[in-house]
This record gives sequence, C-alpha cells and structure tokens, in this order.
Amino acid sequence: MSIDGNRAEDALTAGPMFRILGPLQVTVGGRQDFTIPPGRQQIVLGVLLLGANRVVSIDHLIDAIWDDDPPATARTQVQICVSRLRNSLIAAGCEAIVTRPPGYLMPVRPGQLDAQLFTTLTADADTHARAGRADQAADVLGQAVGLWRGPALTGINSHILRARATELDERRLAAVESHVDLQLQLGRHHQLVGELSTLVSENPLRERLRGQLMLALYRSGRQAEALEAYRHGRELMIDQLGLEPSEELRRLETSILAGDVAPRTVEVAPVLSPRAAEPEVPFQLPTDIADFTGRAELVERTERLLADTQEGEGYATRVVVLAGKPGVGKSALAVHVAHRLGDNHFPDGQLYCDLGGNRTEPTRAVDVLGRFLRALGVPGEAVPEQADERAEMYRHLLARRRILVLLDDAAGEAQVRPLLPGSGTSVVVVTSRARLTGLAGARLCDVDVFDQDEALSMLASVIGAERVAAEPAAAEALIRLVGRLPLALRIVAARLGARPHWSLAWMLERLSDERRRLDELAHGELMVRASLALTYDGLAPRARRLLRLLSVLDGLSFPNWVAAALLDADYLDAADLLEVLVDAQMVEVAAMDITGSPRYKLHGLIRLFAREQLEQHEPDQSREAAVGRVAGGWLGLSDAAHRRIYGGDFTVLHGPAPRWHPPASYTDRVLVDPLAWLESEHANLCSTVTLTAASGLPEPCWDLAVSLVTLFEARCYFDDWEKTHRVALAAAAKHGNRRGVAAVRCSLGSLHLSRRQLAAAEEELLPALGEFEELGDSHGIAMALRNLALLDQIRGATGPAYERYTAALAGFRAVGDLVGQAHVLGQIAQLRLDRGEPAEAGAHLADALAICQEVGNRRVEVQIRYKLSELMLRDGRPAEAKDVLVDLLRVVREWGDIVGESRILRRLGQVTVRLGQADIGERLLAEALVACEQTMDRAGADAIRGELARLVTG
Repeated sequence: MSIDGNRAEDALTAGPMFRILGPLQVTVGGRQDFTIPPGRQQIVLGVLLLGANRVVSIDHLIDAIWDDDPPATARTQVQICVSRLRNSLIAAGCEAIVTRPPGYLMPVRPGQLDAQLFTTLTADADTHARAGRADQAADVLGQAVGLWRGPALTGINSHILRARATELDERRLAAVESHVDLQLQLGRHHQLVGELSTLVSENPLRERLRGQLMLALYRSGRQAEALEAYRHGRELMIDQLGLEPSEELRRLETSILAGDVAPRTVEVAPVLSPRAAEPEVPFQLPTDIADFTGRAELVERTERLLADTQEGEGYATRVVVLAGKPGVGKSALAVHVAHRLGDNHFPDGQLYCDLGGNRTEPTRAVDVLGRFLRALGVPGEAVPEQADERAEMYRHLLARRRILVLLDDAAGEAQVRPLLPGSGTSVVVVTSRARLTGLAGARLCDVDVFDQDEALSMLASVIGAERVAAEPAAAEALIRLVGRLPLALRIVAARLGARPHWSLAWMLERLSDERRRLDELAHGELMVRASLALTYDGLAPRARRLLRLLSVLDGLSFPNWVAAALLDADYLDAADLLEVLVDAQMVEVAAMDITGSPRYKLHGLIRLFAREQLEQHEPDQSREAAVGRVAGGWLGLSDAAHRRIYGGDFTVLHGPAPRWHPPASYTDRVLVDPLAWLESEHANLCSTVTLTAASGLPEPCWDLAVSLVTLFEARCYFDDWEKTHRVALAAAAKHGNRRGVAAVRCSLGSLHLSRRQLAAAEEELLPALGEFEELGDSHGIAMALRNLALLDQIRGATGPAYERYTAALAGFRAVGDLVGQAHVLGQIAQLRLDRGEPAEAGAHLADALAICQEVGNRRVEVQIRYKLSELMLRDGRPAEAKDVLVDLLRVVREWGDIVGESRILRRLGQVTVRLGQADIGERLLAEALVACEQTMDRAGADAIRGELARLVTG
C-alpha cells in the first residue's frame, strides 16, 4: 500500500465510503449497507462531509436546514438529528461524529470521501500533464470524472448545500473539459464527437465545450457540422445573453472556414492540490440580534448594493460604508445584513474584525491582515512581515472568491484601504462614525436615529405591545426624550422590561426629574451618557463597582472569572453580578467559550462611561490591585497551559508576580487542549501585557510576555511575539527590573533566531547573558547560552557552539530543566552527526528521547526523532528511518504543523527513493513541494524541484 500522505489509505474498499458526487450515499465494503433518511439527516451529513475533518458550527447546520426561519427548538432538533446519525454510522462501521464546540466534526480518512478522492486524482492528472505525460494524465482524469454519479448532492433540499453543490458541479465540468482537451491532444477526436454533442446539449452556453466539439468535428472531416455548431451557439448567445461569442471561439470558426486549424498543444488548466483546492471557509460574523427591529428600507438598500452582481462585479470591489453617530446601531445593522446575505451570495465565507476606531489605539491594518490571512488558511510562518506583502497575499487569496468582509468601527480611510480586496467578486461593509468619503467608489449609507414607528416597534418588542398600547402618549414622549437613539432607547426599554410594575408615565417622570440635562440630547454623547447614568444609578453598589472595574479592560470579550478577579470575589457570585449587568443592558453576552460558559463584552460607549465613573470613584491603588489580579489570573492559566504542553515549568523564566487562580474545575475544562486555549485567548493575553505595562506593573508584564512564547512559537505569531516583548522590555527597563529586562531580551533573541535575523539576535542575547551572570541566575544563563550556541551553529561556528551547548546543558541540569536538557542534547547530537560521530550522536539522542517520554513532551520528542531518522540513514538503516518518518508525519498532520510536514515529507521522499520506490518517492516530494510553497519556503521548494528534476532525468 502506498504511504503517500493524502492517498495512504486509498485502497479502503473494505471500509466505509462517503459519496456526495451524485445522490448522498454511504457504502461499507462496496455495498450500500444502510440508507440515510431524507430530510434533516441527509442535510446534516451533507454539510458535515463538505466540511470533513473541520468543525462545523451548530448555527451553520441550523441555517442549512431551516434557512432564515428556524424554530425555537432548532438547536435541540439538530442535536437529536446528529445523535441518530452518529448511531447509524457507528452501527455501519464508520467513525463517530465528534462533538467539538461550537458544533461537530466528521472524521474522514484519505480515500473515504469521493470529493476528496476527485481532488486528489485531478491533482495527480495535473502533475502528469505538466510533466508531458498526456496519456497518463487523461487516464487519471478519466478516473476522477468517473467518480460522478450525477449532480452533486442530488435530491437534498437546502439552499446552503445547493450553493456548495453547484461549486462542485462546476469543478466537475472543468475536469471534463480538461479531460477532453487531453484526449484531443492524443488524437481521439472520433471517439469524442458523441460525448461532446451530449455535453454541449446539456450546457449550450459553455463556450469551451462548444469549441472542443467544433474541433473534434473538424478533425473528423466534418467541417460543415463544425461550422453549424458554431452558428447554433452564436444564435443561442445572442438570443439569451445579447452577446457575441468570445474572440477565441470566433478565431476558431475563422480557422475552420480557412481550413487552417493548427494542431493544438494543450495546456491543461492547473488543478490545485487537495489542501489548496479546498481553501479555508471562514465564518467570523458575530451573532445576529434576535429582536432586530426596523431599518427595512436601509436593510433593503444595503443588500441591493452588496448583492447586485450587475454593478461593478469583475472590476471594482463593492464597498458600502454605514456611517452615523455613536449608539445609532451601525454595527447591529451591518451584522444583520451580513447574516441575511450569508451563504446564498457569499458561499466562500465571511471575514469580520472590530477595528476599534473609538479606542485610544485602533487596530492596525497590518494586524488585521495577519488575522485574515490565518482565517483564510495561511500558516503562521507563511504570513509575511511587511504590510504591503500581506495586502498582496490577501488580495490574491480573495481573487475570484465570493467573500463578505465586515470591518466594524473604522477610524478612517487609511485603516480600511489596505483591507479592501482587489477584485469585484468580494464585497466590503464598513461601519464608522466618520463618513469615509475618501474611499474611492464606496457607497455611503447614513444611519440615523430611528423614525417614530421603528422606535415604537423596538419598545414594544422589549416590554410588550400591550404596555405600549395602554400608554401611547407616554411611549411617544419617552421616545422623543431619548432622541430616538437606538442604544439609549434599548437601555430605557430594558429598565421597563425588568420592572413590569412600573408605568411608562413613571419612567417618563423619573427621566425628567433626574436629568434636567436631557435638554442637551441633541449634543452627541451627552444624551447617551445621561441614559447610561439612569441605568447605572439603578444598579446595586457591587454591580456598579464591577462595571467600573470592567472598564480597565481593552474592550475585548472576556470569560466570567475575570469579573471575580477584578472584585477578588467568589467565582459564581461574580458571575451572578455579570448577569445583573447583562439584564441591565450594560454588558453584552458576546459568545460562548470552549467550556460552554458565556463570554462578555462592554459596548464601547458604555465602557467610556464606566471609565469616567472609575476615575471618579475608584482610588488608584484599588485600580492597580484589580489589574494585578486579572493579570495574575491570565498568568496562572498560562503557567498551567505551558506545564501541560511541556510537562513542567521547563524552558521558561518566571518572576514573583502573584497568581490569581480560577476554580480548579474551570481550569481543567479549558485546558483539555492547552494550545487551543492559548489560541482562543490570544487577544486577551496580548492585551494584558499592554494593560500591565500601562498600569505600572512590570513583573506580571514581562512574566506573561515570555510565557506567551509557548503560543507564539507553536503558531508562528512572530508579530505578536515582538510587539508584546517590546512593551514588556520598556516596562521592565522603566522600573529598573533587571531580571525582567534580561528575560525579555533572551526571548527576543529566540524570536530573531526564528526569523534568521542573526545580528539582531546577538544584540539581544549577549547583554541578556551578561545581566543573568551579574544576577547569578543559573536558569537564565543556561537559556541565553543555549540560544547563543544555536546562533553559533547557524553561522557554522561549530566549536563555540559545542562549548556553549555543553555549558547550557550543565546549567539546565543544575536547575532541573528537563526539556531544556533534551533540546540541548538534540542539538549536540546534530553537531556530532555533522562531525561524523554517529555513536556519540546516538547516545545523546537516546538520552533526549528518554527525557521527552518521561515528561510527556511530544513536540520536542518529534524534533528528536526526526534527528534520529537522519542517524538511521547515515547508519545504512533506511527502512527503520522510513517507519519513524511515517509515524512523525501522522503526528504533525494531527497538529496542523505544515512546516514540520514539509520537512518530514521531503526526507520521507528521499528515503523512499533510496529504498527503490521511485514513483512513491516522487509523489511524496511533490507533496513536500506543495507544503513548501504554501509556507512560502522558497529555498526548500527550489531544493525539492531540483531533486524531482534529477528523478525524472534518472
């Protein structure tokens, strides 16, 4: 059986097979052993298979089943449906559907899904075609086309599935056309006439097929029929589209008339690799507002501007700017419209970012581009450093894809401009207080306050239509009093809704008595401040204090333990206070975290109001203590995550900053997958570094910054690594924290080494080593020496590198840093290998491997075993090396480590060739080349191309 990565198990005829290229079908052992009930189960299975091996949210499944009109029990019905489907699949011998927040994952192995097999075969055909092997390319492409049993997902009634099925059908037609081109190149025109006649009859406006039919007829000596095929197609196009045939088709007709059709050298359109052919489909939109009210005309206009494909598609990107005063509901409107358009108009996904235009430091465009590139499937190491390079890659990925981009709360044109796609297939919605008239071609929609009917509708939706009907005059007066501003009106309505015994007249009297300043409702934020103050004054003292303290955060969503840390209170007690603030509409429920607990967020205007109250009522010492506790909470959780990944507090330096610990049960739940937790809280963790620096807390600032390297290194977040460390370095230096300065500089040295910025690494590492030596910090000395040794090794100074590694090893042993020892032993082994000392290298690798297995550190173990495979090769044991590499390949693919995958695939290809399996080795090297190109590893890609060329030439 082939060990080729994507086709390692393509001989699973005895196992389950999922078929979506035609009617949905599941077979086991080549037989259809059971039938999926039509309706919801087929829709759910279809959606899960289209997103095979990726998490599909419950909300997406609900949309697929019920479109825009789900019942109140939709989530429960989906859960029941998935449970029944899971049981049926297990009974048939298939793998179980996995529950993974926020939805489900359908595990599918290579060769088990016909759509994936189709992609793999078309990629193989493309490889043959590029190498000039047209006959093999035609055979393989014929196998790919033969997988189809009719239109994809035939008979399933779901708009979302039909959109995706249409995309698959288009790929089939493209493959059919390429297959025909290959057969024409091979001179099989006589056999093609009948098939092409049928295809053209089914797709009369598809010019490529018509041109192929004309060519096949002409080459078969049927010139008149070829010309008739052209004339019939021209009449259809003029009649149905009002267009003449393309220039290429007209040239072909002219050549046939002249009897001068040159033999064609076919260039088969490239078919992307499986990974590239199935790009990431991001769904980043926030939740729509369940009781969204009014705005019918504005919603219709915005949708028309975005969905009208006759206007500018293929040329300029359609940009709609929703502008208006704070609190007018721009964001709610934008999210609502984006959800309504959704998959029907933009099936390739939706990107979203809060640009923070009302924050002190709005989000930089370069950082947004980094987030978007990752969401589009670009690995961290492949994300360019420069803003213009990121923008170029972003525009390239969005070209010819239909994606909706929502940029919320933009500060100005300069922030938005780099985030615009380069083609007309995608659209952009921007919300901003400014009108952004400097964006060329943007369509501006001014969002104003509610009209009277819309305001009455909102009030009735919150407090009940019967209460509004009972006091119509008071209702209208209330609406006038808050200036019909949606945010202010929602807050007043929430107070009435929470107090059913209050009359509207009493609410009106309270507003009039407490706020004579409401005369200034027309003066911007004052009207919002007055409305917020009304709700704030009605809160209990502890709830008011919590709201004040929440304003120290940076406006991001946060888990409920943060409230407990701010108050230094019981976890559940603080959670109850948060719900009080939610009921009062002062805090929003932003999402659910990975434990199923709610996450919260302050609206930007409410946060500004709460910050004013904080400055008036909270002493500086109290504020600093609250920030310290929150930072201690993030530190404690980060420590625990690092320990679970590394097996202990290894290869990291900590300071004496106090930790604040959420309940152990919470910690255990969120850290089931510690790296996933670090990823999910990435923004909060980085924000806390900045927050502690601004609050004059250098110890937690530098400690958290260096702790986050666990995430930054694993996911290649190099920009955040540098940004947090520059902040922490300045904070530590400002307060004379020498150990913090040394720790941060040592970590910055590691960053520069990762980027191969050797001079910059040396500038950080040498001062860090000197500082650690003056402080007598053995652990710090060992870490600095290890990094300097790696610098020497990269530069080729193997003697100094060996000396420094030896000293670092002694230091790590002295402080009990096991992982540090394992890493250094692996590097020393590499030096020994390079010096031709395999026995000594093997001893070091055995020691390092034993340490990794003792502490359970899989990541370093993979690195050690990779070096071990090199030792086996040098010892003349390629079969053993192959076994090691196959196992490592499986592990790195589970982790999503594309960089590691490219390196292992390359060596595995080399080993396989050495074992006499040249065809398999060539395929593995081709896969390694795809991975290198995906991570922008140009040097590695060039080296692999050279190896492939040598294989072809023998």
